[in-house]
Amino acid sequence: MSRTKRLLVVLTLNLALVAGLVTAGVTAHSLAVLAAGGDYLLDAAGVAVALLAIRISERAAGQGHRPDASALAALVNAGWLLVLEVLVAIAAAVRLANGAPQVDGLPVLIVSALAALAMAAGALVLGVGDDQDQERDPSVAAVLLDTLADAAAAAGVAVTGAVILATGGWYWLDPAVALAIAIVVAYHAVALIRKVLTRLRLART
Repeated sequence: MSRTKRLLVVLTLNLALVAGLVTAGVTAHSLAVLAAGGDYLLDAAGVAVALLAIRISERAAGQGHRPDASALAALVNAGWLLVLEVLVAIAAAVRLANGAPQVDGLPVLIVSALAALAMAAGALVLGVGDDQDQERDPSVAAVLLDTLADAAAAAGVAVTGAVILATGGWYWLDPAVALAIAIVVAYHAVALIRKVLTRLRLART
């Protein structure tokens, strides 16, 4: 399967999950689920940017040019992922400081478990193919990072939903998990940005 088709599969998965996650997040009063829905919407836009970068690179390569479209797409994707995670971290910190509202654990568990499975499948699809694909195209690496982060985050939120459901409380876990996930994803986003900037700098020397 070509990288374009793999990215299209991931784009479809992201768009299919957005509505369900946002609806479940609002219904269950879960910041973690709402954050996941917003993340998937941004990821869908990121995949679209990566697809556009591939198209631009292919056209330029046919004309003998070597543009940095894929690297720039990776920067855009990682950049807005970082911004989103900062916003989630702030919202989670506010909830932890002021007291988390009641969260309905069952819909959080169900929708997050489904999202984790879907994103894990998306990561597998992106990982199929040439082992050097991500090194040659950092925009694909950025999308894979988003997808893996989404799978891990959804799994964490599903566990949170299960604990809240089992205990009938512990609502503070929802913003606590959202904060932890935001910190981890932000760290990896910064690492990817540094890697791409180094690649761009070396390409110009």
